[in-house]
Parts: sequence; C-alpha cells; structure tokens
Amino acid sequence: MVGHAEERLRRLELSFRTVRLPAGDMGFSARTTYDIEVWLPGGGSYREISSVSDCGTLQARRAGIRVRRGDGRKSPAATLNGSALPVGQTGPALLERGVRDDGSVVLPEALVPYTGFRRILPGGGTE
Repeated sequence: MVGHAEERLRRLELSFRTVRLPAGDMGFSARTTYDIEVWLPGGGSYREISSVSDCGTLQARRAGIRVRRGDGRKSPAATLNGSALPVGQTGPALLERGVRDDGSVVLPEALVPYTGFRRILPGGGTE
C-alpha cells in the first residue's frame, strides 16, 4: 500500500518522503505505521498526505473477522489501514507545486488525460 501511494505521488510529480513512525506516535491498534509526507513549498515544510498501518489481527479480533487457514481452522484475519491520497491534501500540494510566476498553474502530465488541459490560467481559463 505504501508503494502504491508513493508511485501515485511520483506520477503527480510531487516531492515526498516516507517516515516510519515511532511506537509512541502510532495508534493503539497499529504494529507499524508509515506516514507519507509531501513537500509544500509555500509553508517550507513537509505535511502528511497519507498514512498506512499494519494492524496485525487486533482489528479483526475486535470485529470478529476470521479466515479459514489451509488446515481448515479459522483464525483472525490480518488487517491493513491506508488513507490513499485524499483530495483535500493532494489538491493544494498540486497547486503549490505547479504555480508559476505569471500566476498560472501547470498540472502534471499524468492528470492531462483526466482534465483535458495542462495549464490553469490566472483568470480561470485553461489550455
């Protein structure tokens, strides 16, 4: 899941880093958590854009989710949590990354097939 989020950020041409959280910063259900932080030039800092946690079997035990093993016995499923790339954090990062001196915003090439344009002009038009 971490690799998928990182690949999407590469395709969106956003600078990011992946940080493994120390135990004291993780939620109680997580065994391991990775935060992916994107660089926001306007603030001069990295901000969390995605989080992925390995929760082992804790959540499955609490929810009663079980799987049948090869020997036929049932056991709690292993679970993962991931926030993908929320629009509320990804959009501002794209705008900050793409802003030009003339006030236009250049979008990453990966978005052009979905938007139909490469550039947002200062007056709101596109090209």
